[in-house]
Amino acid sequence: MTRAFGLLIILAGCVVGPDYQRPDVDVPQSWRAAAADTQALRADEWWKLFDDPLLDRLVDAALAGNRDIKIAAARILEARANVVVARSFLYPQVTAQTTAARTRAASSVTPPGASPVGEDYRLQGDLSFELDLWGRLRRASEAARADLLATRYAREVTRLALISTAANGYFNLRSLDLQRDIALRTVASRAESLSLTQKRFRGGVVSELDVRQAEAEYQAASAIIPDLQRQIIVQEDALSTLLGRYPGEIQRGKTINAISVPPDVPVGLPSELLARRPDILATEQSLIAANAQIGAAKAAYFPSISLTGLLGVESAELSSLLRGGSRIWQAGVGAGLPIFNVGRIGAQVDAASARQEQALQQYRQTIETAFAEVEDALAALRTAREKYNTIEAQAKALRRSLRLADLRYRNGQSAYIEVLDAERNLFNAELGQVQTRQSQLAALVQLYKALGGGWER
Repeated sequence: MTRAFGLLIILAGCVVGPDYQRPDVDVPQSWRAAAADTQALRADEWWKLFDDPLLDRLVDAALAGNRDIKIAAARILEARANVVVARSFLYPQVTAQTTAARTRAASSVTPPGASPVGEDYRLQGDLSFELDLWGRLRRASEAARADLLATRYAREVTRLALISTAANGYFNLRSLDLQRDIALRTVASRAESLSLTQKRFRGGVVSELDVRQAEAEYQAASAIIPDLQRQIIVQEDALSTLLGRYPGEIQRGKTINAISVPPDVPVGLPSELLARRPDILATEQSLIAANAQIGAAKAAYFPSISLTGLLGVESAELSSLLRGGSRIWQAGVGAGLPIFNVGRIGAQVDAASARQEQALQQYRQTIETAFAEVEDALAALRTAREKYNTIEAQAKALRRSLRLADLRYRNGQSAYIEVLDAERNLFNAELGQVQTRQSQLAALVQLYKALGGGWER
């Protein structure tokens, strides 16, 4: 008996299937477009670095009201419940049953003088316990735990995407606001120029051509405003949906030019990305779960052994159910071994192995995509900064050019076409400057997202 018990203990420690080992991944030693600061990112609330209280409130509202976040939270609850279900099979299962039956036997088989009608009352508790000798249940529990962690990391992926989308939407809204302001200011300026040109035409100083050119430029600037207003409404509605609200107006904070731009974003070493990006961590947990499912499938090759027990009372009369002599019990051991199932178990193992290979390739692909996103974001940020500085200098020169052209025109030293060209070039440069500023902020958001955003662990 002692030897048999010891053998069971030894067998209970056997777990078939491969133990998980993190795949070897070759990562770059440095970034091609490395920032000046290579310390690890540690900003859990990185969007606050833009120093706009309205943006902070927008992000908080999105995290509180967004539907995708709530769906992700519900998925975590589901995964957590699945862990409890998987673990429950590692312990004895106890159930209670009660039956009350009334039967009538055939008269031909009923003994003389006996009633063909009989009653049976039973109250019992059943116990069953599967000995997890080959680790099938433990592998299933391991897979469930990994699925839970993958779901938690998936929520962080959703959270990071939500914050990035909210920030980019807000920056786009502020960009459109400033573009509309520039257009309105330009329309007012051109209306003034048109009025002046009309007066000079009536005085015989200029030709009708100057009037028509001034009128055309005024209408061209005016035509931009309705489209900008439409884009503003569309962006407000998109942000409202992101917040889990019906379409409505979005409050504004700083102008897009006043929003702080961190001089350098700490990107850390490339290898740190593996421990920081929630999508990489999520796919690794999916790989762990798939790896554990191989062991669960292989365990079906081996015998399943279960302990069963029954304890209760039974009587032909309800009144005597709890009296002495009505007690019943049963104890036993059951074993099952698959003999022939047309290759079903082998196919299940092959399917589990194929799913593990899919998860492995998904893991590697996620890592490769992550590194590409960081490199792209670094390049976009560097390009946006250089472009913004160039357009800023261009706009400054064009403002000076417009003042000189207007002065020469008013003094009769040049044609009105010089003023029109200067106004048109300045208008386009100012709009381009705002759009480039937005691109710079969007590149920063993309870089924070690509680096994992310093999400809360």
